[in-house]
Amino acid sequence: MTKYKSTIGMEIHVELKTASKMFCGCKNGLGLEKKPNVHICPVCTAQPGTLPVPNQKAIEFVQLAGLALNCKLREQSKFDRKNYFYPDIPKGYQISQYDQPLCENGKLEIEGTEDKGKGMKKVIGITRIHIEEDTGKLTHPKGADYTLVDFNRAGVPLMELVTEPDFDGGDEARIFCQKLQQVCRYLNISDADMEKGNMRCEANISLYKDGEDKLSGTKVEVKNINSFKFVEKAINFEIKRQTEELEAGKKIVQETRGWDANRNATISQRKKESAHDYRYFPEPDIPPMEFTEQNFSELKLRLPEMPAEKSKRFSEQYNLASDAVELLTGDRNLADYFEKTASELEEKVCAKEISCENKKAVKLAANYINTELRKHLTEGGHSIRDIQITPENYAEFIGIVAEGKINSSAAQTVLKEMYRTGGDPSQIIEEKNLMQMEDDTELETVIQDILAKNQQSVDDFKAGKDRALQFLVGQVMSETKGKANPKTAIELIKKIIS
Repeated sequence: MTKYKSTIGMEIHVELKTASKMFCGCKNGLGLEKKPNVHICPVCTAQPGTLPVPNQKAIEFVQLAGLALNCKLREQSKFDRKNYFYPDIPKGYQISQYDQPLCENGKLEIEGTEDKGKGMKKVIGITRIHIEEDTGKLTHPKGADYTLVDFNRAGVPLMELVTEPDFDGGDEARIFCQKLQQVCRYLNISDADMEKGNMRCEANISLYKDGEDKLSGTKVEVKNINSFKFVEKAINFEIKRQTEELEAGKKIVQETRGWDANRNATISQRKKESAHDYRYFPEPDIPPMEFTEQNFSELKLRLPEMPAEKSKRFSEQYNLASDAVELLTGDRNLADYFEKTASELEEKVCAKEISCENKKAVKLAANYINTELRKHLTEGGHSIRDIQITPENYAEFIGIVAEGKINSSAAQTVLKEMYRTGGDPSQIIEEKNLMQMEDDTELETVIQDILAKNQQSVDDFKAGKDRALQFLVGQVMSETKGKANPKTAIELIKKIIS
């Protein structure tokens, strides 16, 4: 049996969240408007006599992405006309870039997957990043013999990134797309939400025989991939499909296929166009662009701390485990919230408002963010930007938990109420009477009464049955409504029984 290997590259489109569209002053609603054709004008609907004016902010957004992805920024760049005829593109051509893109020759490092060595690094080359305008949307009413066109999305700034054919499988492509989304969000140039169509992925897959040129196979493009999970599934399906075709003695047809999530399969759509089919030529209505090193230096100053840098710093500065760091830095806003909390904790420790080590408090803050707080956000369908709990109040809550003033059950109750109302933790504890009992004499009286009522459990514990102790502690917690310190309760039970 012939051994085939895969050659995989990605083309990824990202809608940029500028205030206006790419070549006109219309509001940029990213095509998510509830009503069709409300943010349109003569320019983005290609009325005769209109002229495009490039959006400077969109161009800078692409250049920022290029810098973040280790690209070389071109000092000379231009727009080109990409000619093709579909109803959703009113001009009959798309203003894009061909031979002089804004950014070239970049790279993004990803981590290997479980089967290829977790923690291993792999560099994915980026051929180019350019800017163009998005198309409109076609709607096909059920049962109708006509198609409707919504031009709200026509002219929205669109960044296109083309990778080198460096992927070995669908898992690596998925990880790359997730990393790219993270970069876009850190730069605040796009939400890159695949479900909303802010980010759209296309995969180019071909197979070649072991020992032959990796580019010798026939390339098939897969479009309409709208989730990271489907990126991986579509590529793996296409590798399997092409392998079966070749092993059956058939030829692979160069074509565009779509991903059908219902069938978990790719389906043929049309013959794949080549670059010459688009008849690219320089856009005559927009002069070429020239940039200086000063332009690039000013852009570099606007770059935030990127995910990889932030992860390394969090590990070193806060001494956090790699899994905790990965969760915290996955979302820039979540990382910022954690850092503000850590700063508040440091101040409280220094001012002796909290009587525990700062490192212990910071680790506890990270743990509660990654578990309990994340749980509330997921259940409520919210992001950290929506949260009502201020970093100051959250730090106060962590300090209370770190000092053992409330037990873990009470802590969950307090955090839930804080999440719901944004309230002060000390006030919530007082209102709900959740503070742990600090008087051992009072707790000892409660325990004496419980032991007297549960002589069998006392005898079982004396006989070496650990479950009896757990039962007695449970009775204490129930009687004190969770205010007893479990550790103290265990010590007193053992002392009294012995």
